[in-house]
Amino acid sequence: MNYRTKRFALLIGLICFFFNSNFAQAGRDIIPINQDWQFVKNPDSNKRVQQITQGWERVNIPHTWNNVDMQTGKNFYAGDAYYKKTFPANDSWKDKRIFIRFEGVGQIADVYINNKFVGEHKGSYSAFCFEIGYALRFDSVNILTVKVNNTPRKDIIPINNFLFPIYGGIYRPVSLILTNRLNITTTDYASPGVYISQKNVSEQSADVDVKIKLENVLHITRQVVFRTSLYDEKNNLIQKQDQNITVLPQGRQSFVQPLHIANPHLWNGRKDPYLYKVVTGIFDGNTLIDEVTQPLGIRSFKIILGKGFYLNNKPYRLYGVCRHQDIWSYGNALSNAQHDSDMAMIKEIGATSIRFGHYQQNERVYDDCDSIGFLVWTEIPYVNAVSGQESYNAEQQMTELIRQNYNHPSIYCWGTSNEVYGKTPQDYTSQLISSLNDIAKTEDPNRYSISTNGYGEINRPENFNTDLQGINRYFGWYDGKMGDLEQWIDKVEKNYPDINVAIAEYGAEANIAQQNESDILMPPKYDGQYFPENYQTKTHEVQWGIIEKHPYLFATYIWNMFDFATPLWNHGGVPARNMKGLVTFDRKTKKDAFYWYKANWSEEPVVYITGRRDSLRQSQVTDVSVYSNISAPELSINGKKVMDYTIGYTNVDYVFKHIQLKKGINIIKATGNKNGKKYTDEIKWILK
Repeated sequence: MNYRTKRFALLIGLICFFFNSNFAQAGRDIIPINQDWQFVKNPDSNKRVQQITQGWERVNIPHTWNNVDMQTGKNFYAGDAYYKKTFPANDSWKDKRIFIRFEGVGQIADVYINNKFVGEHKGSYSAFCFEIGYALRFDSVNILTVKVNNTPRKDIIPINNFLFPIYGGIYRPVSLILTNRLNITTTDYASPGVYISQKNVSEQSADVDVKIKLENVLHITRQVVFRTSLYDEKNNLIQKQDQNITVLPQGRQSFVQPLHIANPHLWNGRKDPYLYKVVTGIFDGNTLIDEVTQPLGIRSFKIILGKGFYLNNKPYRLYGVCRHQDIWSYGNALSNAQHDSDMAMIKEIGATSIRFGHYQQNERVYDDCDSIGFLVWTEIPYVNAVSGQESYNAEQQMTELIRQNYNHPSIYCWGTSNEVYGKTPQDYTSQLISSLNDIAKTEDPNRYSISTNGYGEINRPENFNTDLQGINRYFGWYDGKMGDLEQWIDKVEKNYPDINVAIAEYGAEANIAQQNESDILMPPKYDGQYFPENYQTKTHEVQWGIIEKHPYLFATYIWNMFDFATPLWNHGGVPARNMKGLVTFDRKTKKDAFYWYKANWSEEPVVYITGRRDSLRQSQVTDVSVYSNISAPELSINGKKVMDYTIGYTNVDYVFKHIQLKKGINIIKATGNKNGKKYTDEIKWILK
């Protein structure tokens, strides 16, 4: 089954808890309210929404007001803005509990119903949910107002716009949720209210615990049935289990139902991302009171020192990319189709794993990772700088990240931090990382925790506070030479054999409009204006050639899959842009380095000639590099075959040396064969 077919079947079968179309899930109604909002910026913070009579514009959610200005330079708007929407309350809602759930607002949201304050949320990247029924009118139209502010603050992570922008807006979907007065909680940090854990996983059996959190506002004790139903990927009922429970009228209560599954079909990463469906319901006799559906991928994983990552007790190499969530001219207000497209490109390149940098990403993305089979490292935006005032918010965001994404089988670790530094193991930075680790291990003892350091030293005071250690290493870009990576890995492996280490970031920038045909490449100045693409290509050729030979590293991640906005930067000939991506910001061009990894990682046939954008040539004698993962390629120059080649940095790297070009147009063609089928690539170079 191909990816799109499998994804369609999964989405139809799973009846996802939050979905971007109107539907009634049995026992509750979920009503998206993403159309026909009014929006206005409010640079005068003393002016209340009732005083703003002009400047309103109609928008749909997702929406950001920074889709242009934050992507082009420093002169962007960060401040207050208002969103407003009217909606009626149906009489049938009167006996219901009514909630509003936002999947993401950047970055402070104050929510009002009919001018009555119902809640505030701080943090751009996690969902939040408020009960609003008490503030609704049933005899007239209701006015929902959201005051949004994206000004960086010292008490909210991230505390600045330096590494990536804090886009302003309601940039992820919004829904009303209607439940009965005894319900599976929606307000436990906006989680699904159901937590699925697993243990003793093998091909013979698995033990699964389904934990449910209930709220009862009926003011009387209720005797109900807690039912868990397990369905396979074809929607066949595998087993059903009932448990009589007593729900008191005071406080949120938890109940656990164990399931024993014989001969489970294991979730096996990219090889076989098999998903079950767990439907958890509360019944009064035969009457359904509330119900939530969640995915279940049955798997085990562990990291063995010096040997790497093991999935279902078998070696499984983790290599992949990091991903930011913004796109040129859209900001971070992306559609499901855009998220799906990003994940499809990461699938195409052959990655087995993704590190999400540096924040909780859209719920759709985690669903995609489950169904494609990526192993995911996800983290909170405790990044780049420390104020000493962000601890409460960082702990909140860590709790939100885990509870909202607990059931995704793709996630293998929770990230606490990236490139935040202190002077001693006992100072604020280290202690906050330690506190975040405690939250991660308390909330979810079955996954790893990890922190990331930008220095090449393992023995830093911020380290040793989490299960795993990520290190960002940019040899040949910020320091040293490309090949220095090998000596660094050897040294770390020798000196720290008992530390689980990942290269959390590596790479170099590339402006595809800048080319340099020379084989002798001087490192660009990282803060300069010249980032030729072939320097990035060479960096990745050299460094993957090194990384491939070192299973000591349990995972490695390219920074980044896509170019992204950095509003305070002005490097590489393009302001407000980090160009370390393998794909351009608009997603239209896959750089040469993209095909380098596709040839090395993917099972899809690849024959690719590098340097196609370096088409105006200066040297008559040159080398031609071809990536081929199917066979030794046949090369022809202007119809004349070239036979001799050398193998480059890996066995897919074919280099044809000292090729003679003619004046004018040169047609270069490479052909590979697999199972009797030819695969061809062709480019044009012009020698002046």
